[in-house]
Amino acid sequence: MRILVFILVVCLIVALGYAYAGWRLIGRSGMNGPRRRFAWFVLVVLYLLPVGMFLLQIVRAWGPSSSVVVWPAYLTLAFASFTVTLLLLRDLARLIMKATQQLVRRLPGGSRGASLVSSENEAANPRSFSPRRRQFLANASSLGVLGSAALCTGYGVVEARRTPMIVPVDVPITGLHPDLDGFTILQITDLHIGLTVGREFVQSVTARSNRLAPDLVVFTGDLVDGSVPTLQEDVEPMGTLSSVHGRYFVTGNHEYYSGVEPWLDEVRRLGYRVLLNEHALIARGQGKILLAGVTDPTGGDFLSSHATSVAKAVEGAPDAHVRILLAHQPKSIFEAAGLGVDLQLSGHTHGGQFVPWSFFAAMAQPYISGLHRHENTWVYVSKGTGYWGPPVRVGAHSEITLVRLRRAAGETVSGRA
Repeated sequence: MRILVFILVVCLIVALGYAYAGWRLIGRSGMNGPRRRFAWFVLVVLYLLPVGMFLLQIVRAWGPSSSVVVWPAYLTLAFASFTVTLLLLRDLARLIMKATQQLVRRLPGGSRGASLVSSENEAANPRSFSPRRRQFLANASSLGVLGSAALCTGYGVVEARRTPMIVPVDVPITGLHPDLDGFTILQITDLHIGLTVGREFVQSVTARSNRLAPDLVVFTGDLVDGSVPTLQEDVEPMGTLSSVHGRYFVTGNHEYYSGVEPWLDEVRRLGYRVLLNEHALIARGQGKILLAGVTDPTGGDFLSSHATSVAKAVEGAPDAHVRILLAHQPKSIFEAAGLGVDLQLSGHTHGGQFVPWSFFAAMAQPYISGLHRHENTWVYVSKGTGYWGPPVRVGAHSEITLVRLRRAAGETVSGRA
């Protein structure tokens, strides 16, 4: 029910965006008769493409041939997103210009000065303000918007489909045991294996990751978009990731949309330990790491036993030199900060992925990318290893994160445990 409501809300927002684009591009284009009706027909078809795809996802009626619908639908949606954003920026600029002109007219002598300038411009070029010229400029502006949106979409596809970059992150930990100094954690998150992310992409991620030879591998949610029978072969390379101290997994919201229990069985089969509001103790030499993991905040809506709880995850935990929390959504930091967690690793936001989606991500989460200090806790938010929805990334590169624990500057001895 929750995913149905989510998709209906998305469809409504998309409909408003398409309607706005139609009003600004078609309604003001000067077209009339059959050409105008055909333009609106094309716009409606372009809207129905992603809507139809969303409906296929609800009934899970997709397979290998779904790419015939999925790719055009997602590319259309990305193109429309950029178009609406650019139109809003254009219209905002016009409003600012008009407001500025009105302000100038209200100033002492402003009206007389504005009239003189206007008269001089009309005398020099009588056609400069003709309806035909205004229409030409409006259409040229609209074509510029469409061209820019197309360029952004093309660039975004190239960025999204390339192998994710390696992002090294050093995190200074107070009281870190010397044996843990330099301990590396490979974080992969938000692969979203499914409609446009397949086995070949996953193999490129695992091959690049294994070359880093990390001490620990963690996956912080949103592995798939689809069922186990449909995606089992595509997910298989995830079982080839290697590390010294094992592989750990926590759920994201999309695991629940895709059937969480079968997927947890599959993840365990691939060799991952799943942390469902629980913890594990990892030792290197005399140094000890408490690794805790929580379910996604949406988990309790699907299974009452999956209601997220950082307190439960660290309950009864033994002493350790550093406490690390795996939490899909950054907003888990609000609970984690009060429970002695040193570092939280999250994903979910995709770094915004592209405008205007980045604005929605920023409204929903306290942090959308990078390393931040929240009270006495570090939180690192990955931009994601894959992508969700349109295969497009602009201004938010996909990443494979290599976190390295470091002793805080100036420390000479371990201060905890």
